[in-house]
Amino acid sequence: MQDFQQLLNQILDYVKGIWIKKRYVIISSWLICPVGFLYVATLPDTYESKAVVFVDTRSVLQPLLRGLAIQTDPEQEIQMMAKTLLSRSNVEKIARESDLDLATETTSQFDSLVSSLSKSINLNSTGRDNIYTISYSNKSPDVAQKVVQETLDLFVEGALGNNRKDTDTAGRFLDEQIAEYENRLSEAEQRLADFKRQYNDILPLQGSYYSTLQSLNSELDETQLQVKQIDRQIESMKNQLNSVKTADGFGVTNNDQPVLKTRYDDRIKALEEELDRLLLRFTELHPDVQETKALLGSLEDARKKEIDAFVNQIDNDGNAPVSGLNMEIKLEVSRLESSKASLKVKEQDIVAKIKDLESKIDLVPQIEAESTALNRDYGITKSKYEEILSRKEAANLSRSADVSSEDLQFRIIEPPLLPKTPSGPNRLLYYTGVLVIGFGTGIGIAFLLSQLSPVLVRPKQLLTLTDYPIWGTVSHFDKKAIKTRNRKRLAIFMVSTGAILTLYIGLIGAEMMGIKVTGVFS
Repeated sequence: MQDFQQLLNQILDYVKGIWIKKRYVIISSWLICPVGFLYVATLPDTYESKAVVFVDTRSVLQPLLRGLAIQTDPEQEIQMMAKTLLSRSNVEKIARESDLDLATETTSQFDSLVSSLSKSINLNSTGRDNIYTISYSNKSPDVAQKVVQETLDLFVEGALGNNRKDTDTAGRFLDEQIAEYENRLSEAEQRLADFKRQYNDILPLQGSYYSTLQSLNSELDETQLQVKQIDRQIESMKNQLNSVKTADGFGVTNNDQPVLKTRYDDRIKALEEELDRLLLRFTELHPDVQETKALLGSLEDARKKEIDAFVNQIDNDGNAPVSGLNMEIKLEVSRLESSKASLKVKEQDIVAKIKDLESKIDLVPQIEAESTALNRDYGITKSKYEEILSRKEAANLSRSADVSSEDLQFRIIEPPLLPKTPSGPNRLLYYTGVLVIGFGTGIGIAFLLSQLSPVLVRPKQLLTLTDYPIWGTVSHFDKKAIKTRNRKRLAIFMVSTGAILTLYIGLIGAEMMGIKVTGVFS
């Protein structure tokens, strides 16, 4: 509590020191406030024109064309356009379209105009809602409106123009690439055709030389194995021919196993099985049974005639009559030898093919490598050509979509109107600022001087400044003169302060009522 009391006393001492030096407040207020009020009152009026535009980036075609056409991000496009709107080239265009360049005579003046214009035009965005505000202030309301209108037109036309320009540039680039790849594809096709024409007798082997050679070797081994197997079968048949002892008249058997079949054996066996099934169901007088027996008898007769004919043929060749078993063994041996002969022919053909391939072992791989390189180049060129062609179709579809419906739709929420009342300067704020500066400067000077040359207003201040003890205080003898002088100084301060405040209030009232006070100070 004692510290607070000391702090309060110190503050009161500062205030009393400032009050003693209050004449500096009067001097400062009269030096600053009237001049400041005059400057603020003579500031020219400025008129602000403003336009608000909403950029709609939603399009019905976007989800429909996803994956079919080349699409750009409209959000990024409009953000980039907003960032580059106030570039030097665009500001120069705005200055010329607004006729502001007519007031300039030299290049330096025009550069100064462009720099000032780029700083004065304000482009603000709300961000998420894609709402942009364009504003500009000028002494002339017509100029302010015209500059905002030109900036708005440049913003709208620039965004749409850039979109079309990018599409046209991409289309021209794709056309150039398609033409180039068409020439390259034609050259590759011609080289491939010439190569095939030159090696048309070898090309059937290209790409499969080693696999074909390996396949032929495998086929040769298989054929030779089959020949060996047939030789073994022939040798076995001849051994059986020497060991055969018996044969029946209807079939040739060896140890009850048939060694030779005629073309009627399978049918006879099937009819016998069918006859057994019919006899289980019907009697021998049944028509089906009798018909089956008749057919079975005719087949057995035909089988016997075939065997007899073969035996007679052997007898006519000068050989001794043989039994049925010997005849069928020899028949089988003859069939095996025929198969062996055909396999030998096949073996010779395979050997000839292998020799032909082996003679080309140095030429075919080189041709294969060259053919592979030609096909690879042709395939790469063709795939690139088809890819560029598909992108060209996508670009055409995108261009058609842009013609039918633009991705960016500009909706003017608030057009740039001709301002009727000035938007600035904010004289109320400026008048208040001048008043605060005037009195604040005076108070600051008074406080500084009171600290540099302090005046003691309490006995304890002397005790604080010196180490001398205070035994008592003596009042001034002429208190009446002192009070009169203090009242006079107070009256002067009040009149001075009142005059400044009255002037301030009058200027504020005139400004609020729209009264021009410039003529009062002129």
